[in-house]
Amino acid sequence: EEVRQSYSPVKPKIIEPVDYEYVLLQRKMQIMSDPLRDMLQFPTDDFQISTLQRQGRTLFSTVPETAEREGCSLFVHECIKTYRSNWHVVSYKYEGYSGDFRQLTHKILPSEKLAAHVFEVDEDAEKDEDTLGSKKGGVSKHGWLYKGNMNSAISVTMRSFKRRYFYLAQLGDGSYNLNFYKDENTSKEPKGTIFLDSCTEVVQNTKVRRFAFELKMQDKSMFLLAADSEAEMEDWMNTLNKTLHSSFEQAMQEKKNRDLQDDEEQEKTDLTSSCFQDSFQTGREIDIKTRSDAHPKLFTLDPFTQKLDFTGLEPDIRQFEEKFGKRVLVSCNDLSFNLQGCVAENEAGPTTNVEPFYVILSLFDVQNSRKISADFHVDLNHPLVRGMTSSSVNNSEMNSNEDDGPLSGYKLASMLPEGSLQYPRQGVFSVTCPHPEIFLVARIEKVLQGGITHCTEPYMKNSDSAKVVHKVLKNARLACGRLGQYRMPFAWAARSVFKDASGTLDKNSRFSALYRQESSKLSDEDMFKLLADFRKPEKMAKLPVLLGNLDVTIDSVPSDVTNCVTSSYIPVRGFEDVGSGSTLLEVEEFVPCIAKCSQPFTIYKNHLYVYPKHLKYDSQKSFAKARNIAVRVEFKDSDDDEAQPLKCIYGHSGGALFTTHAYAAVLHHQQNPEFYSEIKIELPTQLHEKHHLLFTFHHVSCDSNSKKKDPVESPVGSAWLALLKDGKVIMNEQPLPVASNLPAGYLSAQDCSTKHCGSEIKWIDGGKPVFKVSTYLVSTIYTQDQHLHNFFHHCQSMEVSEQGSEGDLVKYLKSLHAMEGHVLVNFLPTILNQLFCILTRARNEDVAVNATRVMVHVVAQCHEEGLEHYLRSYVKFVFKPEPYSSTVGKTIHEELTGAMTAILKPSTDFLTSNKLLKHLWYFFEALVKSMAHHLIESEKVKLSRNQRFSASFHQALETLVHTLMPHITQKYKDNLDAASNANHSLAVFIKRCFTFMDRGFVFKQINNYMNYFVPGDPKTLYEFKFEFLRVVCNHEHYVPLNLPIQFGTGRMQRFQDLQLDYSLTDDFCQNHFLVGQLLRGVSSALQEYKDVRQIAIQVLKGLMIKHTFDDRYTGKSQQARLATLYLPLFGLLQENINRLDVKESTIHNPVSLTSHGVQSPFSKLVAQKTGSIVENALHKDVCGVIAVTAPPLSSIPSTIAVHHTDSRGSLVSTDSGNSLLDKRRSSTLGSNLLRCDKLEEDEIKNLLMCFLYILQSMSEEALFSYWNKAPSSELMDFFTLGEICLHQFRYMGKRLIARSYDSPAPAAADRKSLTLPVSRNRAGILHSRLQQLGTSENYHTLNIYSHTEADLSSQCLLEANVSTEVCLTVLDTLSIFIKGFKTLLTLDLGHNPLMKKVFQVHLCFLQIPQSEMALKQVFTSLRTFIYKFPCTFFDGRADMCASLCYEILKCCNSKLSSIRSDAAHLLYFLMKSNFDYTGRKSFVRTHLQVVIAVSQLIADVIGIGGTRFQQSLSIINNCANSDKNVKHTAFPSDVKDLTKRIRTVLMATEQMKEHENDPEMLVDLQYSLAKSYTSTPELRKTWLDSMARIHNKNRDLSEAAMCYVHVAALVAEYLWRKGMFRHGCSAFRVITPNIDEEAAMMEDVGMQDVHFNEEVLMELLEECAEGLWKAERYELIADVYRLIIPIYEQRRDFEKLSHLYDTLHRAYTKVIEVMHSGKRLLGTHFRVAFFGQGFFEDEDGKEYIYKEPKFTPLSEVSQRLLKLYSDKFGQENVKIIQDSGRVNPKDLDSKYAYIQVTHVSPYLEDKELEDRKTDFEKNHNIRRFVFETPFTTSGGKQGGVEEQCKRRTILTTTHCFPYVKKRIPVMYQHQSDLSPIEVAIDEMSAKVAELRMLCSASEVDMIRLQLKLQGCISVQVNAGPLAYARAFLDNSSAKKYPDNKVKQLKEVFRHFVDACGQALVVNERLIKEDQQEYHDEMKASYRDLTRQLSSIMNEQINPVEDSSRSALFDSMGIFNAISGTPTSASPHGSTTVL
Repeated sequence: EEVRQSYSPVKPKIIEPVDYEYVLLQRKMQIMSDPLRDMLQFPTDDFQISTLQRQGRTLFSTVPETAEREGCSLFVHECIKTYRSNWHVVSYKYEGYSGDFRQLTHKILPSEKLAAHVFEVDEDAEKDEDTLGSKKGGVSKHGWLYKGNMNSAISVTMRSFKRRYFYLAQLGDGSYNLNFYKDENTSKEPKGTIFLDSCTEVVQNTKVRRFAFELKMQDKSMFLLAADSEAEMEDWMNTLNKTLHSSFEQAMQEKKNRDLQDDEEQEKTDLTSSCFQDSFQTGREIDIKTRSDAHPKLFTLDPFTQKLDFTGLEPDIRQFEEKFGKRVLVSCNDLSFNLQGCVAENEAGPTTNVEPFYVILSLFDVQNSRKISADFHVDLNHPLVRGMTSSSVNNSEMNSNEDDGPLSGYKLASMLPEGSLQYPRQGVFSVTCPHPEIFLVARIEKVLQGGITHCTEPYMKNSDSAKVVHKVLKNARLACGRLGQYRMPFAWAARSVFKDASGTLDKNSRFSALYRQESSKLSDEDMFKLLADFRKPEKMAKLPVLLGNLDVTIDSVPSDVTNCVTSSYIPVRGFEDVGSGSTLLEVEEFVPCIAKCSQPFTIYKNHLYVYPKHLKYDSQKSFAKARNIAVRVEFKDSDDDEAQPLKCIYGHSGGALFTTHAYAAVLHHQQNPEFYSEIKIELPTQLHEKHHLLFTFHHVSCDSNSKKKDPVESPVGSAWLALLKDGKVIMNEQPLPVASNLPAGYLSAQDCSTKHCGSEIKWIDGGKPVFKVSTYLVSTIYTQDQHLHNFFHHCQSMEVSEQGSEGDLVKYLKSLHAMEGHVLVNFLPTILNQLFCILTRARNEDVAVNATRVMVHVVAQCHEEGLEHYLRSYVKFVFKPEPYSSTVGKTIHEELTGAMTAILKPSTDFLTSNKLLKHLWYFFEALVKSMAHHLIESEKVKLSRNQRFSASFHQALETLVHTLMPHITQKYKDNLDAASNANHSLAVFIKRCFTFMDRGFVFKQINNYMNYFVPGDPKTLYEFKFEFLRVVCNHEHYVPLNLPIQFGTGRMQRFQDLQLDYSLTDDFCQNHFLVGQLLRGVSSALQEYKDVRQIAIQVLKGLMIKHTFDDRYTGKSQQARLATLYLPLFGLLQENINRLDVKESTIHNPVSLTSHGVQSPFSKLVAQKTGSIVENALHKDVCGVIAVTAPPLSSIPSTIAVHHTDSRGSLVSTDSGNSLLDKRRSSTLGSNLLRCDKLEEDEIKNLLMCFLYILQSMSEEALFSYWNKAPSSELMDFFTLGEICLHQFRYMGKRLIARSYDSPAPAAADRKSLTLPVSRNRAGILHSRLQQLGTSENYHTLNIYSHTEADLSSQCLLEANVSTEVCLTVLDTLSIFIKGFKTLLTLDLGHNPLMKKVFQVHLCFLQIPQSEMALKQVFTSLRTFIYKFPCTFFDGRADMCASLCYEILKCCNSKLSSIRSDAAHLLYFLMKSNFDYTGRKSFVRTHLQVVIAVSQLIADVIGIGGTRFQQSLSIINNCANSDKNVKHTAFPSDVKDLTKRIRTVLMATEQMKEHENDPEMLVDLQYSLAKSYTSTPELRKTWLDSMARIHNKNRDLSEAAMCYVHVAALVAEYLWRKGMFRHGCSAFRVITPNIDEEAAMMEDVGMQDVHFNEEVLMELLEECAEGLWKAERYELIADVYRLIIPIYEQRRDFEKLSHLYDTLHRAYTKVIEVMHSGKRLLGTHFRVAFFGQGFFEDEDGKEYIYKEPKFTPLSEVSQRLLKLYSDKFGQENVKIIQDSGRVNPKDLDSKYAYIQVTHVSPYLEDKELEDRKTDFEKNHNIRRFVFETPFTTSGGKQGGVEEQCKRRTILTTTHCFPYVKKRIPVMYQHQSDLSPIEVAIDEMSAKVAELRMLCSASEVDMIRLQLKLQGCISVQVNAGPLAYARAFLDNSSAKKYPDNKVKQLKEVFRHFVDACGQALVVNERLIKEDQQEYHDEMKASYRDLTRQLSSIMNEQINPVEDSSRSALFDSMGIFNAISGTPTSASPHGSTTVL
């Protein structure tokens, strides 16, 4: 919290919203009379309540008709009510408009076809139209010639001729070009061109070469060409002369034609002239052009809207319906055994199985050991075989079909035809959780006959003898006749059902073999064991197999099944009886009891499954015979004697649908039989205590041939099971005792299972539980859950009598928390209905709160299981508040609001409140539905809004919002999920409140919400806030809520009085509340860091896109009205304008456009708006403010943009960072600090999209109103925004887009999705999807899914369309402005800042690639512009004219012919306008500017001047010739002149092309061009500028700075000569002596249109300072400023002066800093010499000094040059000479090009050194360099010290470094040799100097010092110093050398010892303990060294010891160290030398 406080001393101002309902009343007239009143009012039919008929799956309701009557328990009753009630829905008519723009149901779809735009960028470079050199039947010739090198002015040798293919072609204007190519392929661009209209004559020249001739040019230059033979030479010369002649004749002819030409040609003008006949009229036409020429809407092109259609994203909320798992259709086709025969008596019939078999199918889940379906009984027997049992069954009641089954109630309605379920063969199984371990098991039974082993034996043998068949058949007949109703187990088989867990059916698997059923393995448990081994063949092989085959297929269930019956025998909708056996019977699934698999019950079902398990009869004594035991099951409702069993047991195939009893399969001769049979019973609706199951056991006599006629069955005991226990149905395995008799009233005896109880009952085996049975209930009206049962039971007792206390109710409510999950889901609607019911009936708050808590629990459980869609369905369709009655007086919305507030209070238990927060949506939806019902049922909907709800409810809601907010703004740290969901739900709720409540009240709640947020909140809170705004602003009636009307008072008179707000004023925020809140939010978010900004921008943009697509607001006036709501965005963008990047890659803007040229950060300082100085240089007090308010970094990444620049950084940045503090605007946030870090590209693009949307939509009136109000600075910003739009949406070209496709921008990859935590509810998922899409919006990587060709092309198409659309939008806006503000623009002869800005935007169109279509419009627009403002271009400064010429000429070289043609016409129009402007005298201005522009283009666009450009020139010529307006003037010939001159300039391009990759040569070339233009200062300046650009590109910053200095000096010299400035170029000598070149300026009288003035000079001087700063030559900045300061002083421009002095202050600070650190390197120098006449031609043998930036190693320079020349001459031809010695060219092989590179150092003599004290002075303005080469007297390089000599070479260059070039030729060199002893003195002096320097540094570099010391004194390396001493100072050798040298060397050695000693002292002071030993060793070596020296020099040399130094010496030493004087110079230096 503290962090927050410190950051935001100012909380945003609270703006109270307007009272909406009052304003509507007050302004009723204004609204009604507004033509767009639909945008101002809510529709009347906004919502309604409807009832939908409940549609079940079955033909009639599943609830029996008697059920409601019978059901008397509350729970049964409520359940039945739930299954019968209809759906109740609140529907909102306009809901389709209330979501995100992608969810609009009725949207205006973007036009399907996007226009395909042509861009030059996409054209292939090679593709050149062959037709360009259109030959007009003139002369044409081509062939091979040799071309002499143009440079070779000195000497042209044979070597310098190159063979080229020449091609003579005539241009469109009749002139000729001679193009030359490398080979005969002339379709490519030529290598170069000779323009013959500048050629004066062709003469032979055989001096250099045979058959050579030369072309003499107008500018005195010439071209040398040579042919292969004389004939060829003659031919070429003749042809060329003919062309020269013809072009001369043509010129004469043209003159004649012009004089003769008459008006009859008016119609058939030349192809181009028509453009000019009415060019002025087109100017006027453009003004009339309306803005919306059916432009596509910009947002339809936004990649965001293009790619994704979300109509289906939001999942439908479905009504409750029965859901099934994976449904499987099982079809039983056939069961046949190998044992076959004919069963008919007369043996006339088909062969079939010889006895009946019965198949029982069910599903077993082996993984979970559960049987997961009921049994499906199938009878596949042949009718004849079935007949075998009929006799025994007939006498049973099975066939009687009296109407007393459970279905009797709906027998008639059932439409179940008789017999349709007689023999079903197809069953539909459902599996909720499929997996491969589920098996379909078939159990096969037959009629009881005997032991299983005995009965199966015949079926296991293969012998098919008639005898066996006969025997089996005979036995079968006997058994069927006698025991037809009993079954025995026989065999089993199984097959898998699914291939995998997703439920793919395994259709190919077949049933396994039929295995014999073992009598000991009957139970389900045994079956699981068998199935567990099913996939292990070795285990299965051991099982006995019966020979036969069961054919059963499985399949998916088709959706349109017609003949299906549910498991309760109710036909499904669309039932058709298709004959017996074809009916599909649904088989009950036993769904696992887990919540995830459960679903809310929607139908009535009440089945009980009974499973007799086991009877243990081996110890019973009551019966003699009890072996073949059959169990008979019955269901009874009484234990009286007469009580009949109920007919409610489901029958089997062939029998009645329902029977009264059923038998389990019988095991032969088993006293302890197991059973597996399943008996299914339909339970009555209301069970009571007497309902029970009765089991009777019978011994069945199988022995048919015995003499005694035994009865077939004799009873052997009974057991019973009462169904209800504690009101619930018993479910699970029950052990029961068996009684041998059955007296009346037996149920009462059940409890006492002892024999003492109930005398009449005789228990078997002493009443032990010998019988096991289990039951399974599938019921939707009975619950197994005790808590739920008790709760409903208590509610019922409260309803019946008053005794049920509310206190107990709370207890039962609390116990509901323990309810089982699956029960909760199954009975969800019933439980929730009951809880809502309690809520309104509760008399005290405790009950209401506890009921709500249970609801919270239920809702949370559903969410946890991922079943929240059931809750949504419940709220939408089932929930219906009780009808409003004044008696109850309580409504759900009031009670629920209170209860929620209570739960959210801080003191309550936080688990519940967290759950409530997380799932608030449910409670809010219930509130809303309750409010809707309340309004409609109480008819309050007719009242005015503020009377609809009670004041207490308003109060309660407000309290709820206030209670909720701290949870959202504080709890998010602990429970992000909950806070985020709560926030979203609150937003949805508040949005919905607008539909029902007083809208002013809802606004207040939004305000309450907003006040919980402050600037500087963590990102999460911003996400919350904007999520809230996003949802609320998506309200379907958002527009009327914002009241887009004029709030001014009185009637509007003039347009200027339009009361529109263009900035976020308080009034605006109050009157247009929602949009005001949103824009304030965006405004404050822009001051935050990236993630927050992106969220905000995304919300704003999404909303605007929605307006675009909303089909209610398609009209132009409606869109304009919408735009008025967003006008404050203008102000908002202008506040942040400095954070929008104008360019992602700076486009070269040739002529700096004064103050707003976006060239350098410096140029801003010149003539910018007031206040800009403050922006750029922060004063100390401001820094203070920032320091105080800037929060700790953790809370918000720096408020100030700090540029981490190195010392090269721009001059503008203060040391505290370039923080712009704009006093001009104070943001509405209340915080005065605006950030100034740049926004990211996608943020900028999105903001600009919004800006452009407003521009496109707003009316012209609104635009004019804005422009009239805006101060000039804002107008400038407005146009800057236009410029930024053009830059940001520029089309990058297919290649670039494809590249960015291949490597998606890392930005997209690492940008974590900006989503709030993904809440699991539906809205959450939707919202997180949207969020992710929102952030993946990087324009190039937009398509996240796939990268196909089609994607790529559609991406390109989109970007092309966006770019074109943006261009046209900005262009339209511009033309409207020009139309309305002509007077403003023409101030100052059109040279005012606003005009410059407008012009700059115009230029922008040409500088950024545009589509062909857009450019057409741009050219038309420019023509109007020139027509309206000629003074801007043709008067005063020429900079605008210059920029325009440059850009148009660039277009003249375009690859698209249409653009070339338009550009040429525009240029012609410019010339002609200039001509007209000067009163038809001349067009000097344009003439000169075009020439300058061409020169610049040559420098910038290497390769201009090809055929395309030539064609454009011809068009201009043709225009001049055919334009009737200027027929009789000098204009056409002037134009012709100009084209000639251009072609002369273009000659230079050929060489430029050649040296394209050689920066040194390129600069040399341009320098020589600059030199040639001494007479035209403008052109010289052009070439110097171009050189500066090359240097900057190559990071040669010092050279670039020098170019700027030369340009400034050139202009100063010009102004000085004109008397307009007090200094000429001589003033610049202090910076560089090279400047004298500029004094050579001559004045060319013909071309005087130079508009240099003081202002231009100031700008150039500023540019110099900026350049010098970048080059780190800070010392020179003062010299530049000395020229500027007097001017500003004279002008009293104190702002500028303060800035200049501030910069000076910083420059000197930098000087101190770099002197202190010693880290500034001003360059490294190398001597480079070239050898090889054949390659270097006139460079051969030349030596240059190259200056490389900073510290460049020798290897790097060598490598660079090697690569450069290898590319030029071929790798194998270039060699580097490593040696620095002298090279004799004669020794070199002429086959190679040699380059010698040597490192050199600046050389200064001692006298110079006295003047040049600082490091900078020693490295600036240097022209002498030195390098040394070692040699020996004997001729080797290295030798012993006695013979080692050294040659020192000093080179002098023609100019000083730094210069405008980075290489300067060497003028002369001087060499001197040093003798061995001189070498020794030199080396030792260097060592001493270095040691002293290291010791005296302010911060000693310990490592360097130790290395140096070690090299000087350690014994093992003492070869160095001692070797010199021994060689030259030893008595014996000293005599050989001059005395003075020996003496000098001795003195040096004394200094050396002294220096080493001091160095040791310094070292000792610095080291730590771990280095002490090392130091001691060095000390010892030092002493040793002094000893040895003493003996060699014969004098005592004492080591310097620390102790021996006096205190005085210490202080002196320190003083000297500080002052930098070497110690040896101190008077005490001698103390160490004895």
